[in-house]
Amino acid sequence: MFVLFEEAGKFLAGRVLSEAEASAQVELDSGKRLKVKSANLLLKFDKPAPAELMRQAQALSQSIELDLAWEFAPADEFGFADLAREYFSANPSLEQQAAALFCLYEAPHYFRRAGKGRFKKASAEILQQALAGIEKKKQLLQQIADWARDLGEGRCPEPIREQLFKILFKPDKNAPEYKAVVEASRATHKPPLDLLQQAGAIASPYQFHWKRFLFDNFPKGTGFPALTAPTIQDELPLASVQAFSIDDSATTEIDDALSVQGLGTGTVVLGIHIAAPGLAVLPGSPIDLAGRSRLSTVYMPGYKVTMLPDAVVQSYTLQEGQNCPAVSLYVTLDEATLQIQSTQTRLERVPIAVNLRHDQLDAVVTPEWLENPAFEHVDTPLPARIERTELSFLFRLAKHLKAQREVVRGKPENFNRPDYNFKLVGNAGAEPQGNEQVQISVRARGAPLDLIVAEAMILANSTWGQWMAELGVPGIYRSQASMAPGVKVRMGTKALPHAGIGVPSYAWSSSPLRRYTDLVNQWQIIACARHGKTAALAAPFKPKDTELFAIISAFDAAYSAYNGYQQGMERFWTLKYLQQQGITELVASVFKDIPGGVLVRAEELPLVLPVMGVSGLPRGARLRVKLGAVDEITLDIHGTLLERLDQDDAATVDAPAQELDGEDDDAPVGPIAIAMDTSEGDPVADPAAATAAP
Repeated sequence: MFVLFEEAGKFLAGRVLSEAEASAQVELDSGKRLKVKSANLLLKFDKPAPAELMRQAQALSQSIELDLAWEFAPADEFGFADLAREYFSANPSLEQQAAALFCLYEAPHYFRRAGKGRFKKASAEILQQALAGIEKKKQLLQQIADWARDLGEGRCPEPIREQLFKILFKPDKNAPEYKAVVEASRATHKPPLDLLQQAGAIASPYQFHWKRFLFDNFPKGTGFPALTAPTIQDELPLASVQAFSIDDSATTEIDDALSVQGLGTGTVVLGIHIAAPGLAVLPGSPIDLAGRSRLSTVYMPGYKVTMLPDAVVQSYTLQEGQNCPAVSLYVTLDEATLQIQSTQTRLERVPIAVNLRHDQLDAVVTPEWLENPAFEHVDTPLPARIERTELSFLFRLAKHLKAQREVVRGKPENFNRPDYNFKLVGNAGAEPQGNEQVQISVRARGAPLDLIVAEAMILANSTWGQWMAELGVPGIYRSQASMAPGVKVRMGTKALPHAGIGVPSYAWSSSPLRRYTDLVNQWQIIACARHGKTAALAAPFKPKDTELFAIISAFDAAYSAYNGYQQGMERFWTLKYLQQQGITELVASVFKDIPGGVLVRAEELPLVLPVMGVSGLPRGARLRVKLGAVDEITLDIHGTLLERLDQDDAATVDAPAQELDGEDDDAPVGPIAIAMDTSEGDPVADPAAATAAP
């Protein structure tokens, strides 16, 4: 005797070896023996053979019309034999009964299972919903297949183009667009990025990088809601100074200025004046929330995304010809020895005499011009509203402050490579399209105007950081335990030493219009200025405030993302410059071994690239390199060695410039800046700010 039975969701048939009350021993055609519960035995028969029954029943089940079977099926619970009698005949054959069983089991949307061999038909409403779902799934599978075919043939369907960045970087693996790309990638044996690029999904390499950056960091776009800058309600005294700022010509967020009083009297007062949005913008206000959502201005060649709306920035920027609210640090010094005698912080209105632009004045304000009163340039006068003697004093002071920090650091600051400025011709600050003509110019690090502002801002940030700590007011600090390799700069709420800069503490406070940490610290400094020894009780952020830690964490993440994007865009425009200028060879120096080759740094461009197939070259060896093809999507370029330009024993080691925050100087895309210009004042205080931003 043979039996048809269900085992683990499958139908099997075999010969009965023995049978008890609750089970039977069954041998399959393969020789395998199973113990089957009696409840699972659905049909008993003597012929045909099990394999033949299964073959005939499976074929017959495919001919059953499900709609007709559903109509014929009893309204109440029924067995498969009952359906066979209704559908085939009053005395259905063994094959017909088995066919009905297989059909019922494989159509759960028509019939739900109610037990072993027992079923109940679905209601008309549920059946229609199920059939509609099946049809929709069928159409979706066909759509996926059609999209995959189009991609394989070099055409990109619009729905996939619209989901490009989500598919590549944050995929929903159940989405049909993603499945189509996966299917096409497998069929063509091409990586998804290559496949999409060849299918025309990426029309503009620049837009690819820009849109991806927005996708990751500004998914709702870079626009601001309607915001009105609140007015400062304080009755601020007018300072008796004539201050000036030093920035790049493209800078609109002018948040620091300097003044000098008392030259020639033996006692000089240096004024460091910082724009004061913190006097009007309060924590938790709409403008604060807008700034906190971005945390920093994002810089890139030819363009920037500001932390705050331009109208808000212009309400607090230190614009020439105006008396601007400011948080001012006054440092009293001995004019001869430059020793600091005292410091004082004031909330006041500061007359801004002029906004100097270092890119217009670097050729004039040279060390020789500053240090030799008899030296004059031809046809390059300084604006009449600024005194040469003031700049000369500030340059002398900056060198003195730098030397003092270098004593604490234990070694001099070494900036032996230039900065590179990028200009997109005709861009005028509008969002680039990626085909603009790019100009790259060289600017030596540590130019006098840079040094003047940088040292003044280091002084302010260090002084205010110490002051907050003395009053028990928490702030956001940057610290570095030592300058040993691998010791990174960290952000925290305690006033710890910054070994890389050579100061006992360092709290970013000089860029409140373009860096959120500085705005937070400004609120704390304002509380110190207003309340003195009781400032800890009045400051917006109290000791161990969890909000400060949340801000630090968010800022670190945003700072890193913005920094990485600026690096990428500077590399993009450098590669574009190579193409536009037809540069196929360049001179570079070796600075790092890599598997199979070396990394080299171009001597006249901000470009690092691998040269493969060479080894054993000393650091600093000069090479003439032939450039390979540029990939504007991956930002890759490789070189091959043409000739060695020096002898082994003549190669000089180009020691890496000491970056004060201990960051890796071997970043593959050259020097970058984030959230500031060189003239902003922190370029030597932090490597990420060591070069000029647009």
